[in-house]
Amino acid sequence: MKSINRRGFLKTGITGAAGIVALSPSLVSAVESSVQEKNTIYRTLGKTGLKVPVISFGVMRSDNANLCKAAYEKGIKLFDTANGYLNGNSETMLGNLLKDYPRNSFFLATKVKPVGVDREGKPTDQTTVEAFLEKFNTSLSRLKMDYVDILYVHDIRNPEMLEYKPIINAVKKLKKDGKIKFMGFSTHANEPVVINAAAATDTWDVILTSYNFKQTYISELNSAIKKANEAGIGIVAMKTMAGGGFLDKEKTKPINSTAALKWALSNPDVHTTIPGMTDFDQLDLNVKILADISITDEEKKDLMIASAETGLYCTGCTKCITACPMNLPVPDLMRAYMYAYGYSNPAMAYSLLGELGTTDNPCKECNTCKVNCTKNFNIKEKIADISRLVNVPADFLA
Repeated sequence: MKSINRRGFLKTGITGAAGIVALSPSLVSAVESSVQEKNTIYRTLGKTGLKVPVISFGVMRSDNANLCKAAYEKGIKLFDTANGYLNGNSETMLGNLLKDYPRNSFFLATKVKPVGVDREGKPTDQTTVEAFLEKFNTSLSRLKMDYVDILYVHDIRNPEMLEYKPIINAVKKLKKDGKIKFMGFSTHANEPVVINAAAATDTWDVILTSYNFKQTYISELNSAIKKANEAGIGIVAMKTMAGGGFLDKEKTKPINSTAALKWALSNPDVHTTIPGMTDFDQLDLNVKILADISITDEEKKDLMIASAETGLYCTGCTKCITACPMNLPVPDLMRAYMYAYGYSNPAMAYSLLGELGTTDNPCKECNTCKVNCTKNFNIKEKIADISRLVNVPADFLA
């Protein structure tokens, strides 16, 4: 008997049974979505009890409603955004899209970054509840929702922020009032220390953490994640591509995104991932992982080769800050560099440089860079390169 694939079987089998009735594209899509749903790998997000597919959607760089709609229809149910993404357009787009779907058919997470946090990640007198809640209420309004499933306190890099009562108590009240279902925080620097501190408390429901094959402290991070999982905290992985789609500024060395995601999901303590997707080809690649997270020998080889490259991903170790005579926020500047060249998103880099108050060449007073980067980055060269952006008119990058 002639072999046919699933799509062919569905079309010929059903139309054959009907005799002369052709199967509509919408029905084909519905049947295939049903098959995808049946085969999807789910993991429970800690004590939240939420059963989530292993691939979720990081809606950071896209305001494409059709892309998000396609992701939903292909089985992706958790959408992750933030108050500051695309100047609020990410939240607005999701709100306009998801308001038409049953509220119990998807999960929505957003993030709010407290203001006035110093370079060491500690709160200051400017870190106010009023500013935090104003941002959250703006997010809720954009999203057109009565509540979000997860609210992350964004960018925690110091355990002191986990104990900052004004913000923590405000988030607890949001949970009590039903405006959020679960409280969490995101971290992409000093992760092992922060996650271990959170695991020792009963405050947090979910942690969103950087997690990728190029992190030099992966053993410590795995240990912290395991401890948090055992404490019932849901673990969501971000930055799984280790700096975006490429290992180099010239974009000649692409990262095997499928291998990177499968690597992250090979850790059973990681419950889901939130790759940022900007086109349908990326979506199709990621959807395949929903039903198969087994990593092939060829994919392992690709990751080994990529691991040996310097890459664009800064681990945020902060050792550079004390070595810099100008006391520059080097990890944040490296993050801007990654946004521009790894993510191909100079607008994000421009926005971050604006927040940092970067001049057009902050290293010009130094003859010799004293920073010895643990990732072997040429710090002075990268800062001189990325800081040129501050002289570009913002509307050129829109």
